[in-house]
Amino acid sequence: MTTRIMAYDIAKFLHITGIVMLMGNITATAFWKVFADRTGDARIIGFAQRLVTITDWSLTFWGIVLTIGGGYGAAWIAGINPFGSAWLVWSQVMFVVAGMIWLVILVPIQVRQARVAKGFANGGEIPDSYRRDSLNWIIWGVIGTVPLVAAVWLMVAKPY
Repeated sequence: MTTRIMAYDIAKFLHITGIVMLMGNITATAFWKVFADRTGDARIIGFAQRLVTITDWSLTFWGIVLTIGGGYGAAWIAGINPFGSAWLVWSQVMFVVAGMIWLVILVPIQVRQARVAKGFANGGEIPDSYRRDSLNWIIWGVIGTVPLVAAVWLMVAKPY
C-alpha cells in the first residue's frame, strides 16, 4: 500500500469516526436527557444536564473537529476539490446550517440550563424557565439534526 493511499484511508477513517461521535452523541444525549427530564427528580435532571455539557465537549466538539479535519484532509490527499461537486457543496452547506443552529440557538440554551441546573442539582426546585428551555432545546435539537442527517446521506449517496 502506498503512503498516499494509507494517508487517505487514515483521513477518511478520522472523518467517519468524527461523524459517528457527533451523530451518536447528539442522538443519545437527546434521548437520555428527555428521559431524565421526565422523571421530575431534580438530582437526576441536574446530573443529566451536567453530562450533556461533558459529552458535548468530549464527543460532539471532537467529533466536529475530526469530521472537518478528516474530510478536508481526505479531499486534499485525493486531490478532490471540496467545492467541485454539488453533493460535496450541499453536504458542507448542511453541516454549516446545523452548526449555526447549534451555535446560535442550542448552545446558549444549554449554557443557561447548565447554570440553572447547578442550583437545583442537589434536590432543589426546578424552575419553569428550565422546563421551557428543555422543550426548546429538544425541538431545536431535532431541527438542527435534520441537516446533519442530510449531509451524511449526501456523503454516502453522492447523488449528483
